[in-house]
Amino acid sequence: CLGAAGGIEAIATIKAIETGMLHPTINLENPEEELNDLDPVANKAKPHRVKAAISSSFGFGGHNSVLVFAPYH
Repeated sequence: CLGAAGGIEAIATIKAIETGMLHPTINLENPEEELNDLDPVANKAKPHRVKAAISSSFGFGGHNSVLVFAPYH
């Protein structure tokens, strides 16, 4: 199942761009004060126009990759 994790994350990233909904950071109850200026999208999905997004994947043995996705116009 670990082999598909990167692909599933890439699909979730594409769906966020397609639907305009940001996936939530679940179980975030007491964020650090350093996050006050950021919006971690706590516990509930949030509508937002996504201009570009990255999907990173880190595998055993140093197999790492990052994909950048953006809407096609």
